[in-house]
Amino acid sequence: MPGLNIIVASADGQRFYAALEAAAAAAALGRPARIFLQGEAAALLRTPVAFDGDIGRRAAGQPDLVSLIAEAMAMDVRLIVCQSGMALIGMTASELVPQVRTGGLVSFLSEAGPTDQLLTY
Repeated sequence: MPGLNIIVASADGQRFYAALEAAAAAAALGRPARIFLQGEAAALLRTPVAFDGDIGRRAAGQPDLVSLIAEAMAMDVRLIVCQSGMALIGMTASELVPQVRTGGLVSFLSEAGPTDQLLTY
C-alpha cells in the first residue's frame, strides 16, 4: 500500500497539527506514514511541546499537540526532524521528543516509495 510522506516546512503549530491528523488517518487505514519537520519546523518537537491552539483543542474535546504526537507515534507514524533545522535554531537531539529521529531531506526522500504520496504543509 502506498505510504504518505509529509513535509512540514514552517514552525506553524496549526499546520503541524493538521499534518499529524493526516498521518494518523493514513496509519489508521493501514498506510505507512512519515512526517519530516524541515528548517525552523524542528522547534515544534522541542520539549516541552505546546502550541497556541492547545487550549481551544482541549476545550473542544480534541487532543492537544503533545497528546496527538503520542497518539500518532503509537500508530507507527514516524517523525523525523531536520538536522540542519536543529542547527539553525540552536537545538540539540537531547531536547527532542523521545523516539523522534533526526535526518536530512535527501534521506527522507530517498526512503519514499515510487508510489508514495508526498504532501507539504
